[in-house]
Amino acid sequence: MRATVVTLAAAAAALFVALAVPSPTGAAGAVPGASASAARPPITKWLIPYGPKRKREMAAYSKRHYGTYQWRLRHPQVIVEHMAVTSTAAAVYNTFAPDVPDVELGELPNVCAHFVVGNSRIFQLVNLRTRCRHTVGLNYTAIGIEHVGSADSDVLDDPSQFRDSLRLTQYLRCHYRIPIHDVIGHNESLSSPYHHELVPSLRTQTHGDWRHRSMRVYRAALRRLGPC
Repeated sequence: MRATVVTLAAAAAALFVALAVPSPTGAAGAVPGASASAARPPITKWLIPYGPKRKREMAAYSKRHYGTYQWRLRHPQVIVEHMAVTSTAAAVYNTFAPDVPDVELGELPNVCAHFVVGNSRIFQLVNLRTRCRHTVGLNYTAIGIEHVGSADSDVLDDPSQFRDSLRLTQYLRCHYRIPIHDVIGHNESLSSPYHHELVPSLRTQTHGDWRHRSMRVYRAALRRLGPC
């Protein structure tokens, strides 16, 4: 196990040279006053349907789980990394787009995430001012990022996908002033100080993707990008 951690850490370190190449001064989308590493990466908008009905359902979900009738995402405090357990971004889109009860908990609206990283691109699926159901206990304050693949190592061992993920996360955390320790894996959700869940049966609910060991490698790579 220790050898695996060392290997993943070495892979992350190898990416640093590519990630640290500065963007041109004044590049479009750059965060004012931020370092070059916090510039907005190329993002393709591919928004899922999220109309008034789904927004009402999200507000009702928030009322049940967080105590406030609200579908808007204001001042996000956490970024949660996910594994989609699919081989394409299209499969992720097709899972999130229909507004049907989710297969795990049977609630509305359907689950979603704000971004998916994979197939050599970054896709935005949901407006960042809108809440998504991606992490029980944190949906009221978290941005969700899905990754094409089945295991954490699929991203950590893929230099291109890892680079795209880090660039997106760095941009978002700098834009919203989110500390690196609040960039977490889904499996770390219960340890977040922002975790809040009113439904007793769901207070210990989490998933197995992006475990602490993997996120130690991920956060170390973020730190190597430098401050915002």
